[in-house]
Amino acid sequence: MASHHALLPLPWVSSVSCVCMVAVAALLASTPAAASRALAGTGDPTVGFTAVRLSERNFVVQRPYDVPSGDQYSFHGGVRQLWVLSSDKPHDRHSNTSPRTEIRMTGYDYSSGVWQFEGYGYVPSGTTGVSVMQVFGAGESATTLMLHVYDGALRYYDRQVVEDNIYDRWFRLNVVHDVDASRLTVFVDGVEKLRVAGRGGDSHYFKFGVYAQNHASSFMESRWKDIRIFRKHY
Repeated sequence: MASHHALLPLPWVSSVSCVCMVAVAALLASTPAAASRALAGTGDPTVGFTAVRLSERNFVVQRPYDVPSGDQYSFHGGVRQLWVLSSDKPHDRHSNTSPRTEIRMTGYDYSSGVWQFEGYGYVPSGTTGVSVMQVFGAGESATTLMLHVYDGALRYYDRQVVEDNIYDRWFRLNVVHDVDASRLTVFVDGVEKLRVAGRGGDSHYFKFGVYAQNHASSFMESRWKDIRIFRKHY
């Protein structure tokens, strides 16, 4: 004969399940992946950082050396628009690098600590084969990090995809460089998308704009607004 006790409601089950679910949630929240998910949509990678003071003197434009000052760059309504042609000259007469129109952030070169770049970027469709942001300075190469655009995808150099479908929309970009830990973390729209090791170097600074890479389109453009630099104080 079946036991009647098996049919009785067990009110304590729901409360125990609730406690277990809370415990599991707390455990998941302690992991980097869960922290990244928690940032989705509303995350702020700048929490714990202090913004440095910036003026226009900190924004130095690098453009093809034969282009008149004021060309291939505009700053109107808070938006910095930078463009370059694949047929343009380098930024310096004695350089053999590819064409670029970039902004080199000055006044805050760093060699230690934790620093962060933040900006809202926009890449028009058709722009490809181009670097739009970099952390300059490394041990055996020029850069510690470069973010390239290839066919609408933001990539770590020409390797893994950081963010897909970035054409024709504003995206929030945060790049955190922990020099002492030799680690870089990239956030797009508040979500952690990339974490990679540093590449050495004694001095670093941030750059953004357009810098031709392999298989560059004939015309390259990016737009930026609300550029900020942060550092972490302990």
